[in-house]
Amino acid sequence: MLRIAIPNKGSLAGPASEMLREAGYQQRRHTKKLVLVDPENEVEFFYLRPRDIALYVSAGRLDIGITGRDLLLDSGASAEEILPLGFARSTFQYAAKPGTVSDTADFAGRTIATSYEGIVARHLAEAGVEARVVHLDGAVETAVELGVADVIADVVETGTSLLNAGLEVVGKPILRSEAVVIGRNADTGLAPKAEQFLRRLQGVLVARTYVMMDYDCRAEHLEQAIRLTPGLESPTVSPLHNEGWVAVRAMVPAAQAQPIMDDLYGLGARAILTTSIHACRL
Repeated sequence: MLRIAIPNKGSLAGPASEMLREAGYQQRRHTKKLVLVDPENEVEFFYLRPRDIALYVSAGRLDIGITGRDLLLDSGASAEEILPLGFARSTFQYAAKPGTVSDTADFAGRTIATSYEGIVARHLAEAGVEARVVHLDGAVETAVELGVADVIADVVETGTSLLNAGLEVVGKPILRSEAVVIGRNADTGLAPKAEQFLRRLQGVLVARTYVMMDYDCRAEHLEQAIRLTPGLESPTVSPLHNEGWVAVRAMVPAAQAQPIMDDLYGLGARAILTTSIHACRL
């Protein structure tokens, strides 16, 4: 039975469980439930603190897990990213009082507060900068005002919290993070059930970014229409009862669906419909 670690709380937990449900897996109904067995899919889910998941996978106690790229790298665990999942995106950056520092090189001899000391220590070492790193579990943006640090390193979303604390972003992003599937060693290959798990998640990712488009068009305009809707491999084309007309079906990127519909209509296509895709295999 495949053993999978799932975040039990925080910004990763809800979207991870939602994606797994879309992929056909059972998920817990109560947040206090720590273990869930899905016998039909031969999977056992363990709901753990997001920060601990990389350590459990690295130790071989669990086969694979879902966590944040930032948490994986901060842990220093010997686990590897297998598949990015596209949710819980964040940017990790330095921030300080305006005018105090302008670049990473200015951090030398200063104190940096963060909840991700592993990432920060590694980044400073790569930059050849010697600075003191202080670990804080939360409210990192107050560290400068309270005199605990000169600089902070934290997740930046809108930047509102930084502005409210009188801070500004310094330098380029340290890391861009998102939810990821991790495994112990991607190079050694995965068990068949783990491969199936990944295929299902990849199917959900594709289904979320594409829609199925159907339309009717005149046969003489078919080649132009196909250039607009090439599909993943090739569209399905069927003759209609009315002579000279064909029906076309193809997957198109959801973000481009409306402009494509406009262009098809301009070619004379009619009965243009889009439907959501709930799952797929490519």
